[in-house]
Amino acid sequence: MTSLAGNAAAKAAFRAAMSGAQLHHAWLFAGPEGVGKASFARQAAMRMLAEAAGKGGAGDFDVPEDSPTRRMIEAGAHPDYREMARLPKDPDKPGENLARSIPIAQVRGLGPMFATKPSMSARRVVVIDAIDDVERPGAANALLKNLEEPPEGTIFLLVSHSPGRLLPTIRSRCRLLRFDPLSDAEVASVLRAELPTASAAEIDALVKAGGGSPGKALGFAGLDLATLDTEMSAIATRGDPDNAVRSRLAKTLGPKAAQPRYEAFLARVPAFIAAEARGKQGRALADALDAYEQAAQLGPLALAQSLDAQATVFEMGGILARLAAR
Repeated sequence: MTSLAGNAAAKAAFRAAMSGAQLHHAWLFAGPEGVGKASFARQAAMRMLAEAAGKGGAGDFDVPEDSPTRRMIEAGAHPDYREMARLPKDPDKPGENLARSIPIAQVRGLGPMFATKPSMSARRVVVIDAIDDVERPGAANALLKNLEEPPEGTIFLLVSHSPGRLLPTIRSRCRLLRFDPLSDAEVASVLRAELPTASAAEIDALVKAGGGSPGKALGFAGLDLATLDTEMSAIATRGDPDNAVRSRLAKTLGPKAAQPRYEAFLARVPAFIAAEARGKQGRALADALDAYEQAAQLGPLALAQSLDAQATVFEMGGILARLAAR
């Protein structure tokens, strides 16, 4: 397993804790979504279990491909590893139409494992991705009991995108490890590894769209953001007085088949405006900030209320046009 990009300080802190005399039983990996918290939690869990079994491997968190621990975890068969996340509503369609939360039944499902000692070593690991999704109050309180009285040898790795929304009692039981947005260079490195055939222009557009989050950037892959950025820049620069660019965008993004790209456009516009605002001052800055607020509100509203896509794109174009120099 290769090392993950970014957040070297957080990973070094956890490596140091792993090497200490006694590792705290509950950790809260907190930070923006898509910066690698969950991936690191899985990687760290694998390394902890491999080390506990006496076969850790080289590097801080690498585990050899032929490691029995790695093979069992990747096959979903390791008796001392559990990963809890929202489940698909239809078991035959994994990854699609996920449940809104992690219910109490899932939390209680850990009970049989906790009723016995770890099987392969003296340690077991539970990863929850994300703790924000645990249903309140029932499931959260059920989990809290395990955090207050941790089963023997158990380490909890809780992933959170919004730690401030968690129960204070859960936060107080955990040691906090903060993850920050990645640098543009780090995001680009991840994208080039994951998208080896992507052009430099596409990588650049995805880096801008990701805002320090490789996960977010990868979600936009294949949607030709570079062209959308070109169109947005044209509107923001010239104002699109004849509505030609807005009309073209509306026609392109309006059809139902273009829904993923339409949603990417709605998500991209506020970030694009925020980036443009950094170079403005005075009245132009005030207009940009007002445009940002309008765009940030319109996108979620359009999706939640299923507003007409073409009309929404055209309206977004009008908001972008406010950035044009006067």
